[in-house]
Amino acid sequence: MAKNPSWVPYGIDATVPNAARMYDYWLDGAHNFAADRKLANKVQQIVPATRDAVRINRSFLRRVVLFMVHSGIRQFLDIGSGIPTVGNVHEIAQRADPECRIVYVDKEPVAVAHSELLLQDNDRAAVVQANVRDVEGVLDHPQTRRLVNFDQPIGLLMLWVLHFVPDSWDPVGVVARYRDRFAPGSYLAVSHVTADGNPTGHAEVNELYAKTPDPLYFRSHQEVLRLFTGFKLVEPGLVGSAFWRPSGSGDISGNAEINTGSYGGVGRKL
Repeated sequence: MAKNPSWVPYGIDATVPNAARMYDYWLDGAHNFAADRKLANKVQQIVPATRDAVRINRSFLRRVVLFMVHSGIRQFLDIGSGIPTVGNVHEIAQRADPECRIVYVDKEPVAVAHSELLLQDNDRAAVVQANVRDVEGVLDHPQTRRLVNFDQPIGLLMLWVLHFVPDSWDPVGVVARYRDRFAPGSYLAVSHVTADGNPTGHAEVNELYAKTPDPLYFRSHQEVLRLFTGFKLVEPGLVGSAFWRPSGSGDISGNAEINTGSYGGVGRKL
């Protein structure tokens, strides 16, 4: 087996594709392996507009973070944050208000290692290595406790992560466990892929991911809506991510299927 590059944390098998590193590749990042690129290219062959879908999700992230800052949120928890790229939550939030505090959470060691490097000079941001369903491990982690005041509203971001959570893990229950620890006035943002409308290639893409450690779980509008139990959706509700308060033509794809292939929404805890 070839030796891994020096930037790869010990124990990573570079021959096994990973969803976070594929996402990094689609964003033109440099922290991915041949196996990630191979599978990512297969997905692109099936859905040529995949990179556009990723761009739409990043645009949704930007709009959501700015909405939350403008709504008074000054502390964020980004679950499934991925490998650092341009336009991270701390960059967006702290540009709007330098007092904002951010905790990134990801299970992927490469994502965590590079987040630590990126944030080493930022005392208002940190990263925690944990799985999304390890709610106590995330919320009771020393870094989370250092940066997050649970008596004040929190902005919880779960963008393109819950579609990697199987029904057997009870994704609605996982989100509820976070919600129950948060103060009233907290916000939840979710983006989640869907097969509603039978988009081109979704069955083939699902089959490809099923052979990896990160199988996909496409969910319907009603199923994604249930994730917001205990939250009141803000306008325009749960819609195609591109149509959630777009600020310009760059937030919307020229491919209609891409605009509606992922649901996006924001809810406020009452």
